[in-house]
Amino acid sequence: MTDYAEYKGVWVFCEQRGGKLMPTNFELVSEARKLADDLGQDVVALLLGGTGVSKVAKELGGYGADVVKVCEGPLLATYTTDAYTKVLCDKVNEHKPSVVLIGATTIGRDLAPRCAARLHTGLTADTTHLDIDTEKYVEFLRTSSTIDLSRQKFDYEDKNLKMTRPAFGGHLMATIVCPRFRPQMATVRPGVMKKAAFDQSKADDVKVELEDFELSEADLHTKVVSVEKAAKELVDLTGADVVVSVGRGISRDVEGGLKLAKELADTLGGVVGASRAVVDAGWIDAAHQVGQTGRTVRPQLYVTLGISGAIQHVAGMQDSGYIVSINSNPDAPIFEIADLGIAGDLFKIVPELIKQIGVMRAQGL
Repeated sequence: MTDYAEYKGVWVFCEQRGGKLMPTNFELVSEARKLADDLGQDVVALLLGGTGVSKVAKELGGYGADVVKVCEGPLLATYTTDAYTKVLCDKVNEHKPSVVLIGATTIGRDLAPRCAARLHTGLTADTTHLDIDTEKYVEFLRTSSTIDLSRQKFDYEDKNLKMTRPAFGGHLMATIVCPRFRPQMATVRPGVMKKAAFDQSKADDVKVELEDFELSEADLHTKVVSVEKAAKELVDLTGADVVVSVGRGISRDVEGGLKLAKELADTLGGVVGASRAVVDAGWIDAAHQVGQTGRTVRPQLYVTLGISGAIQHVAGMQDSGYIVSINSNPDAPIFEIADLGIAGDLFKIVPELIKQIGVMRAQGL
């Protein structure tokens, strides 16, 4: 049996595009800091990219990384599965971390399963909660589940990573452990982990280590000829302080409903989100989707227009600071989690709401 005592450290694969760090990195490093503290080990950020990418490495220290290991070179400038898989796996085999976290982004969802297979270990995909300390995990169950904990037995000495993710369409939450193999690997849904406050002193003190690695053209089975970016409006749901989301309730006047949502979002300084039903109907781009199969958001204010409150949607927005819901059905499930619920016709309520906000702004309120 493998001696797991030699596996130490919580690693985070840090994604960059064009030399710019992605926001998900800061969430993952912040969460890794908590896990590493429970283990009494270090947080190591692994940053792969083109020549010169090391210049952005110190920022990761400001969110909790003790060490940033950088692999940089021309063959890593643009993401390819072959190149990144080889380098990441080589580094894991060399340094033997106990835990490896990867963002559940487009790149992360491609990279993580390939690496897990090559490393002969398990992978929990799209996790929304992580624990090392069993006592903290039990407290999570106490506040977030209906399990009768008095009938359960827990090993409080267990230091395996408890990886929790939605299952069965979001109706259940499953916790997965990987006791027989290392490293323990998980992809983490963007937006669900709370980003720590940036600490400049920690950023100044973090160790940045340039790593040697072996990678040649012969290792690559594909070549990126060019990267073409679609010229479409971008929406930053996870970074927005205000999100106004539309649901099937706009069906009687889709164009009008979307226009009202945009006007309200602009008035509040926010962005437009949507339920899966709206995206599936082709009324709005998938980049706007909030929910279990879309984006998880935590804005200060979340407004729903014509959203009934399906559990899959609620899973992606229930941690918002303040929730305002407008729905014509007074028995809609969304009202159970809303801080303020308005039962009525959104096509009458929203224009009046926009008007009143304008009046208040004019009065300096």
